[in-house]
Amino acid sequence: MLFFSFYKTLIDEEVIVELKNDMSIRGTLKSVDQFLNIKLDDISVLDEIKYPHLSSVKNVFIRGSVVRYVHLPAAVVDTTLLEDASRKEAASQAAKAGGR
Repeated sequence: MLFFSFYKTLIDEEVIVELKNDMSIRGTLKSVDQFLNIKLDDISVLDEIKYPHLSSVKNVFIRGSVVRYVHLPAAVVDTTLLEDASRKEAASQAAKAGGR
């Protein structure tokens, strides 16, 4: 749930999504769901020579299971907040596991 919440804060930011088939797509993040499916608008493929058929596409829906990486601009990532949230989630998971 941590990544879902984090990605929701990045709506309307420009990201680069690298897919498992080695294609990279740059675009504006418009939505993300609990399965980490991603919708991008105003897209461009980073290697247009290799994928010329995508030059006319303006928006895409990417299934979360085909995403390898999501590259984020450093300026929009609040690392302190992300670290705190990670610690809280880890503590919550440890508490749940200890209660069994």
